[in-house]
Amino acid sequence: MSFDRRTFFEHSLAAASGLALGACFSARHSVDGLTILDMQLGWLAGGNQLGEVVAKRLGYLEEEGIYLEIHPGGPHIAGVGIVASGRYELGQVSSSPSLMLAVSQGIPIRCFAVSVQQHPYSYFSLPRNPVRRPEDLVGKKVGTNATGRVLLNALLARHGIDPSALEIIVVGSSMMPLLTGQVHVITGWTTNVTALAPLGEDRLTMRLWDQGIQLYAMPYYATLETLETQDHLLEGFLRATGRGWELAYHEPEKAVELLVEEYPILRYEDELAAVREMLGYVFTDKTREHGWGTMDRETWSAQIRTYEDLSQFTNTVPTVDDVMTLSLLEATRGARPQLDSGPYAP
Repeated sequence: MSFDRRTFFEHSLAAASGLALGACFSARHSVDGLTILDMQLGWLAGGNQLGEVVAKRLGYLEEEGIYLEIHPGGPHIAGVGIVASGRYELGQVSSSPSLMLAVSQGIPIRCFAVSVQQHPYSYFSLPRNPVRRPEDLVGKKVGTNATGRVLLNALLARHGIDPSALEIIVVGSSMMPLLTGQVHVITGWTTNVTALAPLGEDRLTMRLWDQGIQLYAMPYYATLETLETQDHLLEGFLRATGRGWELAYHEPEKAVELLVEEYPILRYEDELAAVREMLGYVFTDKTREHGWGTMDRETWSAQIRTYEDLSQFTNTVPTVDDVMTLSLLEATRGARPQLDSGPYAP
């Protein structure tokens, strides 16, 4: 998101204040006998929702009695606040810290599953000024956005590097500052293959996950009330969406065809390349054992400690149980695809 964290929470809390009014919309009507399930995103809809799109277009969600509506987000849409108000049943944000910070501010939501097991956030450099490990950042100009500064500080703290030993330059999503030499290293997602293409095949990638800062990407969340009263709908959503990702794993070309049919503005070639990259993060050794969408208390606990150490919680420090629940994953155990990264390994 392009606005700061304070603005985000002001918007979210304002939206959440309409809880009593918004709750009357929850699971409010049906289409052809199917219950409408509204899903709020924090960004525009696209390849990150491949599993949902496949499940929708191939009838997996219909088999669960669900008609899914995906609502795009953006910088002026308080997605977390909309879900917290009860207007929509579930939401998805790009990164797990957003949920930890929201819960710490008293917003009544909880994560119930994670689509992307290992966050693709990375540091990219070129051979002329290579960054292969955190120590290589010393003396470098690092291009990142406002959110990325927190992650960079976490990385430096973990590896005992003084932030004053490097220069941080705020940049946008373009890779041009790296190509022009304005910065020596720049941040982004490895799954954003279109943006990374100008860097060439010889670019160097240092993944944040590999350096000990292990975050989840694309976590799903809902209010405590929804988790308690509409658990059967969310369980059906997980089963169907897992099937959608399973088809994408085995038939990525078909899955992307369905995606482009759903969102014609997308380019097939770009999305296929991105999906092949993304699948290695969606499916890991953890999903091989526990199934798509899994998460664990240990990873959440480590994230909370990292953000607490960096004084990112301006109100209360949440516990793991405040932030997440395993109840829906346990209820759908065995019904979600158990695959590892296989041919898509990063």
